[in-house]
Amino acid sequence: MKKMFLAATLLVTTLLTGCGGNATDKAAAPDNKDVKKIVIGLDDEYPPMGFKDDKNEIVGFDVDLAKETAKRLGSEVEFKAIDWASKEAELKSGRIDIIWNGLDITDERKENMLFSDPYMDNRQIVFVAEGKEDTIKSEADLAGKSVATQSASTAEGYINENENLKKSFKEFKTYGDYISAFMDLENGRVDAVVCDEIVGRYYMSKHDDKIDALDVAVGPVSQFGIAFRKEDTALRDKVQKAFDEVVKDGEGKKISEKWFKTDLLIHK
Repeated sequence: MKKMFLAATLLVTTLLTGCGGNATDKAAAPDNKDVKKIVIGLDDEYPPMGFKDDKNEIVGFDVDLAKETAKRLGSEVEFKAIDWASKEAELKSGRIDIIWNGLDITDERKENMLFSDPYMDNRQIVFVAEGKEDTIKSEADLAGKSVATQSASTAEGYINENENLKKSFKEFKTYGDYISAFMDLENGRVDAVVCDEIVGRYYMSKHDDKIDALDVAVGPVSQFGIAFRKEDTALRDKVQKAFDEVVKDGEGKKISEKWFKTDLLIHK
């Protein structure tokens, strides 16, 4: 009986070791290899952060960052399109583990989600036609200019809330999409476009011989973060550590330059 008990004990010990040990062992593990799979929720119609390409595959800036981070973790990663309006419910239900898709960190969201450190500023900046970059040095220099943006955008909301700024413009035009605004900028119909930096720089990466991005922020600046369930501190810490390595060793810079022709990541 003693031999049978000892054999059974050894078998259980071997099985536990083969499965990664107990919870204490996992918590103490210095590498991140126990994160088997991460399911990332995203809006798959949000270029360049996450969207479907002509092969119907989900691609994008955040997608590339997430893939590289998962590789450092030794984890499989799955991208799942979600109803963006229900993103918090999707996270809480366990259908997804992370939201990584140009998500602004806000005090309201912090009440329901756990965030990584900010990895990117979300600014509204000014874009002008090639060769006109010296005409605008600050928000005040938009006075007397024909200014454009997208309807119902953050930029339109800010400008409409600041009557003095709006009245200083020669003209304020809104468009159904940013592409139309940029086309008018290229054709000289407007002097400046105020746009989300990530959207504008992505457009500019395809038309960099026609427009320039200015380091001129319009309105407040928010920051993007990776969101987790409130209780998933261990997962957050492991993802944060792996992502920090991606930024520190320069791989993040390469990914940013691929999508934006510049490094937009926050470096600690």
